[in-house]
Amino acid sequence: MSFRESTIKYVKELMRAKTIHEVIAKELHEAHLRKLEAETAAEYADAAIKYNERRIARLTARLTEHTEEGDYT
Repeated sequence: MSFRESTIKYVKELMRAKTIHEVIAKELHEAHLRKLEAETAAEYADAAIKYNERRIARLTARLTEHTEEGDYT
């Protein structure tokens, strides 16, 4: 098959009307990808929250050690 024939076949495939099955399958695939991306973002956010909670506790304890009232001054 020549380059020209391959190109024509490719363009025809792009232009043809998709079946309902193809449309649903593509949308389902995209939904799975978006779910995975959201789960990754949620895991990252959860880790950031835990990190900052530990950091706040550590810094609060350190500040209390170095000031009488434990305030920011």
